[in-house]
Amino acid sequence: MTAVAEGVEAIRDRVRDAARANAAVRIVGQGSWLDAGRPVSAAGTISTREYSGITEYVPGDLTMTARAGTTLGEIRETTAEHGQWLALNPYGVDDGTIGATIATGAAGPLSTFFGRARDLVLGLEFVTGEGVVARGGGRVVKNVAGFDLTRLVTGSWGTLGIVTEVTIRLHARPEADESFAVRLPDSGGLDRVRRTLRQLPFVPYSCEIVNAALAERLLGTSATTALFRIGGNREAVRAQRVALAELGDVREIDASVWDRLRGVEPQQALVFRLSRLPSHIERVWAEANALASRCPGAMLHANPVRGVVRCVIPSASPDCARHVADAFATSTETIRLGERLPMDLWANVSPAATGSDLAERIKRRFDPNGVLNPGILGGVA
Repeated sequence: MTAVAEGVEAIRDRVRDAARANAAVRIVGQGSWLDAGRPVSAAGTISTREYSGITEYVPGDLTMTARAGTTLGEIRETTAEHGQWLALNPYGVDDGTIGATIATGAAGPLSTFFGRARDLVLGLEFVTGEGVVARGGGRVVKNVAGFDLTRLVTGSWGTLGIVTEVTIRLHARPEADESFAVRLPDSGGLDRVRRTLRQLPFVPYSCEIVNAALAERLLGTSATTALFRIGGNREAVRAQRVALAELGDVREIDASVWDRLRGVEPQQALVFRLSRLPSHIERVWAEANALASRCPGAMLHANPVRGVVRCVIPSASPDCARHVADAFATSTETIRLGERLPMDLWANVSPAATGSDLAERIKRRFDPNGVLNPGILGGVA
C-alpha cells in the first residue's frame, strides 16, 4: 500500500479554509485531463494524487476499497494476482486515478456489458464544500444504505464534494477473453450490428464501431469496422464468435486494440459525443461523419448498444473549431456533449449539465459557498 502524504483531514481543512475565504478551488487527481469539462474559475487547486493506496481488498467478496489517488494501473495489477479485475476502462491511460474516474463518471468500451462507473461503485467517502467528511453506500455488495448518495456524487465532477475514498465492485476474470473485427458496409452497418445484438442471446463485453480513419490507426485497415470483445468459458466464446459471423467475416485481433482505442486522442484534441436512442444510431453516425468530412483525420467510434458516437478531432485548429461550432449551431434532436473543447467553444456547442432548480438546490446543499470546481458543469457556479 502506498504511503499517504496528505490525509483526508488535511483535505477537509483546506476545503474549510477555502470556504471561509470564499476562494474557489479546482479539484485535481492525476492532472492529466484538466482540459476536460467546462473551464473552472479558480485560483487554487486541491489535489488527491498523493492520497493513495488500497485500504481493503477482500477477493472472496469481489470488493476493494482504495483512496482517491490510487491509479487504475495499481488496481489492475493488484486484482490480477487474484484472477479479478475492475471492469472499467475509461478513455485515457491507467495512470489516471480512481477518484477522478468516479468523480467524472468516466467509462470506456467495457460499459457495453458491465455498465458505467456508477454501476460499479458500492460506496464512497467525500469532503463536502463545507469541509464535512461524509460517506455513502457501504463496503459490501449487499449493503445499499446511502446508495443514492453514492450515485449522486459519482459523475458530479467534484462540484458536490471531493471524493477521497471509493469502494468498488470487482469481477472474476473470464476463462476466455477474445477480440474480433468485422468489416462493415459503408451504409447501414451500424443499425445491422444493433439489430443483430438485440437478437443474439448474449451481450459482448465491448462493441465499438470505428470509422476508416480510426480503423487505420488501430488495425491498419481503412474501412468502417466493428470491434467486439467477448468473454466467458471457452465454449461460450466459441459459440459467440460463430454467432457474430452473421455480420460478415470475423477476424481475431489482438486485445491491445482496446488500450490503443482508449489512448488514441492526442493532447489538445477536440473531443465530444453525439447521442440519441440506439434505434437512431445510423442518423447520429451520419451527423458525425458529415462533421468529420470537414476535419482531416477525424476519428469516430460508436457504441450501438448505447446509441453514442464519440468524435475525436486530432487538430484543434481554428478551421476545425469553426466547423464544430457551425455544425452544433444547426438544430437537431441529437444530444451533443463536450469532453475536451477549446474554452471559447463550450458556450456554443455543449448544453450545461446543470441549471435546473433541483440542481441548484443540491449544489447549495453540498457546497453553499460554491468553492468546488465552479462552472465545470455549467449553470450553477
